[in-house]
Amino acid sequence: MLSGLDHLVVTVTDMGRAVDFYSRVLGLDVRYRDAQRVDLMLGDTALRLHQTDTDIEPISATPTPGSLDLCLRCQLPLDEFKQHLDVLGIEVELGPVARQGANGAI
Repeated sequence: MLSGLDHLVVTVTDMGRAVDFYSRVLGLDVRYRDAQRVDLMLGDTALRLHQTDTDIEPISATPTPGSLDLCLRCQLPLDEFKQHLDVLGIEVELGPVARQGANGAI
């Protein structure tokens, strides 16, 4: 059903310090999306940094520094996957919605 990890969002308080660590220390390629979001590429997967005080929607209910949000790739059409979750009684907080994935629109 799932085919991989598209991106993992990490909430940070100091974007410059985080970008420096992941790029200089770990060697990840940096893609600046805007002042509050930066993608650090690891193959076709992105480690996406979000600033804690962002006004970009949607954001988590409690964007705590160091918290994570992940976006998985799915082999099923989204409506089929949503039906699967409905059958299992799993509530979807938001979505499906269009997103910017690690390698383009998803």
